Amino acid sequence: MRLNLKQIILLLATPMLFGQALEEVNPPENIKTIIFKGNTDDQFPVVKLGEPIFLEFDDLTAREADYYYKITLCNYDWTPSSLLKSQYLSGVDNQRIINYENSYNTLQAYSNYKLTIPNQNVRPTVSGNYMLEIYDNYYELVFSRKFVIYQDLVTVAATVKRSRDFNYINEKQVVQFNIKASGIQLVNPKQEVKVAILQNNYWPTALYNIRPQFTIGNELVYKYDTETSFYGSNEYLNFDTKDLRAPSAVISRIEMDGLYNHYLFPNIFRDQRPYTYFPDINGDFAIRTLQGDDPSREAEYTNIHFFLPYTPEIGLDEVYVFGKFNNYEMTNENKMTYNDESGYMEAVIKMKQGFHNYKYVIKRADGTVDLNTVSGNFHFTENNYLILVYYRNFGDLYDSIIGIGSTNSRNISN
Repeated sequence: MRLNLKQIILLLATPMLFGQALEEVNPPENIKTIIFKGNTDDQFPVVKLGEPIFLEFDDLTAREADYYYKITLCNYDWTPSSLLKSQYLSGVDNQRIINYENSYNTLQAYSNYKLTIPNQNVRPTVSGNYMLEIYDNYYELVFSRKFVIYQDLVTVAATVKRSRDFNYINEKQVVQFNIKASGIQLVNPKQEVKVAILQNNYWPTALYNIRPQFTIGNELVYKYDTETSFYGSNEYLNFDTKDLRAPSAVISRIEMDGLYNHYLFPNIFRDQRPYTYFPDINGDFAIRTLQGDDPSREAEYTNIHFFLPYTPEIGLDEVYVFGKFNNYEMTNENKMTYNDESGYMEAVIKMKQGFHNYKYVIKRADGTVDLNTVSGNFHFTENNYLILVYYRNFGDLYDSIIGIGSTNSRNISN
């Protein structure tokens, strides 16, 4: 059989397509406030098979543009699964998002889009890692987000301990947990079972490829110290703009110039200061407004002004305002610039009304990101931890998720 040039190129490219891990793609500047969640308030959709996930986002062009969604099943390492779509989806994706409305009575016009999965067109049928991709009318990728679907076939009991390493005893937290099989028979658990551990639902610092320390019957025990440790970081900073015209303990003044401008009080480096607890939502945000009844389309966009004093620790490196408000991305929009007159690093970011968490991170010249140089690391810090349990039996073509567990460092112990 003779192959033409296009067929040869396709055959050569196919392994590369399936072997490359998918990463979340962040949107252009006109797409704002991407809310992606399950039935909880956490904007991190981890749902049981059959439960809904919800996507919502704003398009500041307000042109009622057409957007389409596509769903891809991924393996444990986020490479696309070799399953056919018909093997993990019932129905057809690549459908247009038809639920959208324009903003009402706002200075910044925008179109608000909403999507629920499962819907009448498509329904995932297996557990595992998934990537939701949003495309425009020209089938160009606008943004993508990860989500997780699981089944309750194992139970996970977890706890948070202080590090036993005296070099990090005041800075790190250690996650220890047991996995007990109840609805599934594990024949070779060290080969069949994999785990991923996430701190505050942040994928870039997730821990992978950790095998059980030992097994007791049908129970897998993970009582490591260094292998399952995370830096404690610090509580996130926050501000609340639900009332457009009201200054607060963190908002110094408000000005009007086309849009509302909220000027925050300057923040400080907290790495050398004693730990102080104040409640946060671990980097997340919640859209709300006192100027309307429907925050999705009545909440206003405002310019938030951030200030951080310049110190020698920054040097010539880049400083970013960091939070879930833009999926922890480091872009020109949330990059701070030095003001010669004030001596501060400053940034102005357009954000939707509500309660927002944020902190400052430093990107070094070699590309490494110091997440906690400004905020510091403390073992007291309240953090959420999520444990995902993956399973692939001999001969299976994908990694299913057979259970999840969670714990919080609020009750950390020695």
